[in-house]
Amino acid sequence: MTGTVIAVFAATYVGMALGRVPGLKLDRTGIALMAVAVLLATGAVDLDRMGASIDAPTIVLLFALMILSAQFAAAGFYDLCAGAITRATATPERLLALTVAISGVLSAVLANDVVVYAMTPLLCAGIGARGLDPRPFLLALAGASNAGSAATLIGNPQNILIGQLGGLDFWRFLAVCGPPALLSLLVVYLVVRWVWRRELAAPAKAPPPPPDRTPVDGWQVAKGAIATVLLIALFATPVPREIGALAIAAALLASRKLASRAMIGAVDWHLLLLFACLFTVTGAFAETGLAADGLDWLARRGLLPDSLAVLAPLALVASNGIGNVPAVILLMAIWPDPSEGALYGLALLSTLAGNLLLVGSLANVIVAERAAAAGLRLGFADFARSGIPMTLLSMAIAVAWLALGGWMPWF
Repeated sequence: MTGTVIAVFAATYVGMALGRVPGLKLDRTGIALMAVAVLLATGAVDLDRMGASIDAPTIVLLFALMILSAQFAAAGFYDLCAGAITRATATPERLLALTVAISGVLSAVLANDVVVYAMTPLLCAGIGARGLDPRPFLLALAGASNAGSAATLIGNPQNILIGQLGGLDFWRFLAVCGPPALLSLLVVYLVVRWVWRRELAAPAKAPPPPPDRTPVDGWQVAKGAIATVLLIALFATPVPREIGALAIAAALLASRKLASRAMIGAVDWHLLLLFACLFTVTGAFAETGLAADGLDWLARRGLLPDSLAVLAPLALVASNGIGNVPAVILLMAIWPDPSEGALYGLALLSTLAGNLLLVGSLANVIVAERAAAAGLRLGFADFARSGIPMTLLSMAIAVAWLALGGWMPWF
């Protein structure tokens, strides 16, 4: 069975790198699900071992945060935030700064994938209604959502996983990763403003009619805000964060106005399924012993990702090769006893590395796909044009911060 597991593991992560199977409409989640089906059908994994390999607290916490985000979406909160950007009386440069600030802050508190999913079509319509080119604003949305999400343990899926498996403290994580994340937001703004300066300076075209927006329900927004404050407060208590988050999510479902079916339907089930399937595939591979042998070989040569000289390039290549979520799932499954500082480094660097290319993070892919649905094409070159400089600069800041703060050694 070892040969089967190795073949399935290799095919799965090739699929993660490609993003889909050529000639088929099969995306990363579909590829991972097919891999699990093969493992189960061949007997390489049974249902008990599959269940044991899935980190349930991570899945539960991510699900609960998606319910919280669904509360804000249904209340019109994202429309309110997009309107604050698109209806502001300001220059394009100041609108860009608002985009970076709002999306960065939201992504630090709510999962960044959900933020960009809600905000992308709203920005497309609102910026277009002003006769401006939406592309620099959407790229700022993607870049800022990744950078802002690096600040907290609940900002993105990979941080949630690292925090759960590593038992990291929410507030200490914020103290370590918050400052470089904040500086990275400034980098996103400056890079996008410089690279897209001609588009930002172009005269506004005749605007189309203003877009329709979801009416804002102040009470439902307030409920979401109260739930968010309670959630963060619970992180300072001994209550397991996934249990506290699930309790708050359940309380939000008890609504006279918002249907629980609609709220649960707004959950990104594809992402949760991708997590579960990748946990299974990487767990099966770890059981073969090959991962341990490979790590022993690397350890003897000083090539474990316990130093910034190894972790930074590894995060950059892996995040843009197979995506930062699959890369972190793989590393956390096979990396023996990473230090607390190394976990901070992995969370920060894998998240910032996701800004390099279109395929680097799920947030980037979501922005591109949602923009295409709105009739605007954002291609690979558009992301690379601003993504490469913003990533290299922000990662350099993060590496220097981690080294000078004593959280990780250079070598």
